[in-house]
Parts: sequence; structure tokens; C-alpha cells
Amino acid sequence: MIKVIFNPGRYQEVPLSLVRRAVAGAAKRERALTGEVEINLIGEKKIKEINARYRRVNKVTDVLSFAWKEGTEKKSIQIKDSMLGQIFICFPQIKRQAQDYGVTAPEEFVRMLTHGLLHLAGFDHITMAQERQMSAQQEEIIKYVLH
Repeated sequence: MIKVIFNPGRYQEVPLSLVRRAVAGAAKRERALTGEVEINLIGEKKIKEINARYRRVNKVTDVLSFAWKEGTEKKSIQIKDSMLGQIFICFPQIKRQAQDYGVTAPEEFVRMLTHGLLHLAGFDHITMAQERQMSAQQEEIIKYVLH
């Protein structure tokens, strides 16, 4: 079971019901998604600051995830807490991407939220094999949530 803490900020056009449906759909398909997840909708300035500070990439991005448990099985950092992690989504970037990809903003939002959740579950996309696996899981979750 996963609990959602949702901070929409000034982006009230994202309904809590969509967030809950996306998180529940992801958790149903990916068992590692348990505990609490904090989801924050933010603007370009804030996402750029976070990206620069924690990833040393000084540009706007769509989604950033910070897991409370990170690392490999042999060497992991764990905090004894129910918090799975935090996700920061840049809603203006989501709207641009939706337009660029010819999808609706809610669909692109669900895609990026799912992407962030999969990172919290331990997925990554450093290698092509990882990217294919993560992308396939992401699209399966999106189909489940939106259709």
C-alpha cells in the first residue's frame, strides 16, 4: 500500500484523483512501491535550482526523484521510515512536452509521475537495457491508469 502526500503548489489543474489513480496503478504493478510518497508540482525556476544543486545540471527538467532508500542490495542507504521518497515535477515543462509529443497534459503528467515512481522503486535508465525495461514498465502502467 502506498500513501500520497500531494503538494500541487499553484498548479491546481492537476486533480488529486488523477495523482491517486496513477500512484495506485503503479503500486499495483510494481511491488516495491510501498510506504509514503511526496509529490510536488513546481515551476521552472525551482526545478532548475534542485537539478543544479543535486545533479549538477543547470537546466530545467521534467521530473526529479529522491528515494529514501538508495543503492544496490550489497551497499544501500536506508532510513527507517515509511517514506519511500519525494518526486518533483515541473508542470510548465510537462505542458510543453505534452504539446511536443501530441498528447494531453494529464497523460504526460501521468507518464512523468510514473517515471519518478519507477525511479523510487529502483529502476534506472543508464544503459539501453535498463532504459528498455523501465520504458516498457512505464508504458504498461500508463495504459493501466489511463485506459
